[in-house]
Amino acid sequence: MSAVAQTRDVYYAVADPTRREIIRLLADADELPLNRLTPHFAMGRTAVSKHLTILKEAGLVSERKVGRETRNRLNLEPLKELQDWLSYYEKFWKQNMVRLDQLLKEEQESEAQNTAGRACADSLNKY
Repeated sequence: MSAVAQTRDVYYAVADPTRREIIRLLADADELPLNRLTPHFAMGRTAVSKHLTILKEAGLVSERKVGRETRNRLNLEPLKELQDWLSYYEKFWKQNMVRLDQLLKEEQESEAQNTAGRACADSLNKY
């Protein structure tokens, strides 16, 4: 955890699509001030600022003053908690995908055998 204790849960912070988009925008840039973030959203500056505050409280965004401008920067460290949590469940998805692949192959083999059997029966019926 950072020097400043987190007051918001990282899961809560990324649950909102607007905040996820802010994270994406900050990931693509080194730093962005509020006035460069706001045009990307169909909401006012105050609403975007509130979303940024939640991201800051979760430790995902830090700010730095440059003159009169406040620049926002992404901090990826709290996202590691999400990655760790999701990676635990990744093995279950992989196992399910392997099972699904196996079922599809069995289904295709069964269908191919049925098709071959019908073709054989059709050719015998001709005689």
